[in-house]
Amino acid sequence: MKDRIVITGANGHIGRRLIEKLGVEYEVRALVRSDKAAQMLAESSTDDVRIVDYTSELAMTKALDGCVGVVHLVGIIRESRYNSFVDAHEKATWALRHASEATGIRQVVYLSVLGASVNSTNACLASKANAERVLTESAFSSSILRVPMVLGANDHASHAIAKRASSTMAVTFRASSLEQPIDVDDVIAAVSACLELGIGGVMCLAGPDSVSRRVLYERAGFNGLLISLPMWLGMMVAGLLEWVSDNPPMTRAMLGILDHDDNVNSSTCVQKLGITLTSLDETLKKIVPLD
Repeated sequence: MKDRIVITGANGHIGRRLIEKLGVEYEVRALVRSDKAAQMLAESSTDDVRIVDYTSELAMTKALDGCVGVVHLVGIIRESRYNSFVDAHEKATWALRHASEATGIRQVVYLSVLGASVNSTNACLASKANAERVLTESAFSSSILRVPMVLGANDHASHAIAKRASSTMAVTFRASSLEQPIDVDDVIAAVSACLELGIGGVMCLAGPDSVSRRVLYERAGFNGLLISLPMWLGMMVAGLLEWVSDNPPMTRAMLGILDHDDNVNSSTCVQKLGITLTSLDETLKKIVPLD
């Protein structure tokens, strides 16, 4: 009989792929927070889909009962009046920790973000780091994977890059900002390795190439006019949007994450996990349609 694991935030593009990958070795229980999110898993290979309040210790304890591990994917990069960083990251992770300790969970894998730091002035990055600490100070083993932009077919970031590649003109903020995108299949391989090997600690895992946003677009096939606007202007616009909207399409914290320069050496992490990273060009071939 297979061991059972839980995936939180299972309706996202990483979660849906993990259901299929991990379903070979485990029974998978998928957790989501709404009926709409549950509908996104109607075609998945698991029929164990549960709608839960991630911040409820009681609900999470019931959801984790009978499981041996958790892949914790819950997270946001854009706050709204209805969902804060504290709720999505810290309160949800506290509930997960208490539930995991109550049910005897052996391993938790948490997908965090490059740049996470309790000393960060960015509210999202600081909140992510606080959530990491909740897990690293727990009684069970936890693997923290800090990742950059994750690219895979049909996700939002990949769609945006593919759309930009076919355009004749594009606008971005600080085109010199460094990106180090990673292939979604590499992230899935890393999560699987963490569960299998029981590796604990905080690890930075990024793609093999750190390039400017301008170069990233060019390698995806963009050869038009790229207009680079200063980040201070973006912050002003985002601040205005936050003031006039309950659910702004862009926030200052979100821009702060995009403005973070990603340039890390993942060789130690890759060796520890026993995985191989996909080259940036190979990843871009997967997401940008051929002419």
